[in-house]
Amino acid sequence: MRPALSTCAVALLLAACSSGDDKAARRRAAGPAPSPAALLRVASASAGEKVFGQCYACHSIDRYAADRSGPNLFGVIGAEVAQRRPRFPYTSALQSFGGRWTPARMDAWLTNPKRLVPGTAMGFAGLADPLDRADLIAYLQTQR
Repeated sequence: MRPALSTCAVALLLAACSSGDDKAARRRAAGPAPSPAALLRVASASAGEKVFGQCYACHSIDRYAADRSGPNLFGVIGAEVAQRRPRFPYTSALQSFGGRWTPARMDAWLTNPKRLVPGTAMGFAGLADPLDRADLIAYLQTQR
């Protein structure tokens, strides 16, 4: 009976440890000096939803929600830059940037919006942690 008790205790400890964020394990799985693509492979959409809390003051994400001081971000990954929300007043700098919001472009944007697109009105300084960016992009990819 004692081995079963030990097994249960170990299982409970492991469950308690795994209930938190597994960020360190995901970093190790991405490898040394991981590329944004490697980080995206280990990204967590649920962790990204928490990171989105930083965006929520300015951006909505629900399909039918209105724009805020920033545009609604539902369906942003894969969409044309500065074209998705026709009533939103995108800056000419962002409109000139053009292209589509790929995961790689979104990673560059989330690193430092003003450096990527000088003249943008985006007042966010960026996310320094590359895994936070990958998690956020994984979350945005689920919002279609």
